[in-house]
Amino acid sequence: MNGKENLQPAVVFDCFAEVNKVPRPSKREEKMIDFLKAFGESLGLETLVDAVGNVLIKKPATPGCEQMKTVVLQSHFDMVCEKNADVEFDFDNDAIQTYVDGDWMKARGTTLGADDGIGVAMQMAILKSTDIKHGPIECLFTRDEETGLTGAMGLQPGFMTGDFLINLDSEDEGQMFVSCAGGVRTTARFKFEEESVPEGYFCFKVGVKGLTGGHSGDDINKKRANANKLLVRYLMAELEKTDLRLVDIQSGGLHNAIPREGYAVCAVPFAEKEQMRIDLNVLAAQAAEEYSVTEKEMEFYLESQPAAAKAIDRKTAQAMLLSLQAVHNGVFAMSQDLDWLVETSSNLASIHKLDGIVEVTTSQRSSVGSACEYMAEVIRAAFRLGGAEVETNEGYPGWKMNPNSVIVKIAEESYKRLFGKEPKILAIHAGLECGLFSEKYPHLDMVSFGPTLRGVHSPDERLLIPTVQMVWDHLLDILVNIPNK
Repeated sequence: MNGKENLQPAVVFDCFAEVNKVPRPSKREEKMIDFLKAFGESLGLETLVDAVGNVLIKKPATPGCEQMKTVVLQSHFDMVCEKNADVEFDFDNDAIQTYVDGDWMKARGTTLGADDGIGVAMQMAILKSTDIKHGPIECLFTRDEETGLTGAMGLQPGFMTGDFLINLDSEDEGQMFVSCAGGVRTTARFKFEEESVPEGYFCFKVGVKGLTGGHSGDDINKKRANANKLLVRYLMAELEKTDLRLVDIQSGGLHNAIPREGYAVCAVPFAEKEQMRIDLNVLAAQAAEEYSVTEKEMEFYLESQPAAAKAIDRKTAQAMLLSLQAVHNGVFAMSQDLDWLVETSSNLASIHKLDGIVEVTTSQRSSVGSACEYMAEVIRAAFRLGGAEVETNEGYPGWKMNPNSVIVKIAEESYKRLFGKEPKILAIHAGLECGLFSEKYPHLDMVSFGPTLRGVHSPDERLLIPTVQMVWDHLLDILVNIPNK
């Protein structure tokens, strides 16, 4: 590992070095599956690979611990593959090049792969150990967590048999996660006819940009502006005042991101040209006041465009904009168990005019399954009132907090005993693989923690080295305190 032989715990960092020699892009993890299978078999341990490519390696209890309940240690073995533009690197064949910068481990111009390669390394270190006390262990390695949760979704009941599960995919040492949100995606499609734009109309592009954006789960309660909502707010107000024709609309992006920018192309009677600018300036001032803390770089703009021949028929445009104005965006309900936790929310993610339709994408999240279903019903109702065809996908389940969790209590007491301070017990308003595990293995008692990572999913990804030792010590202490069957 290029001069990093003194890193501790050495067994974990040695395993991490081995992991980073194996290419493992999401959806192209075949080399990693073969590597893990060979690793388990080389230790003489029962090693299974399921139909979707998840790997399970079982290790018997150490002498004297045979009566302990079985613990599943779990991480995902795919990684996000991003590199700087000036870096030559082949993620399908090259080994990640790591180096130490102070207390941080980084990679040379690429993602580091500590998300979640460091979790994989900890599991490998326990599997190969001969001096760690533990009960029966099952190490589950899942594939394609980053781009589709494919491994967790394809996991079948009965593949693993543990009583407790420790997910090693969290990114802040000292934080333990006990709940996550499930989610669905609801898509609306507004069919339209084209109408001719009357002669003598002024055509312009109106847009907003420079918003903060963020994750549609983690950041939904941070009072950030939604570009789609601001754009629709302007269009709806103008439509009610004048004969506005909607020529085009392209706003927002990924379903799991709060939209940062968007624009629409419109046409209005030429006499209304200056009023359009005045009204936009008024909205800009209102929005600046409403989002004075969260949106320091927000910018509205209006630009002249060449005359347009066709536009969305006015009846459809009006019905669609009314629906978009009415559809819920943001926090819908807070948790009844944890006052600070968002329970249910919805994000108006994107609005795009395509060939003959305008497609609108939204995402709903909740840590309560029925609440997520109801949130989607609310969204569908708003769009159906506007005449859209609407569908909601199957989504993924949430992980509801278990106030009587044994593994959380063990982990919490262990942390306090080792480090003399309280860990943070948290829930996240985003998806984790634990949600899918809880659906297929409802008896599983789970907790999630890990060392500190920053800049994940980018070439700035880095691992805080001292926290690896802390998590390792914490994990080993938990294992010796697992109750008997």
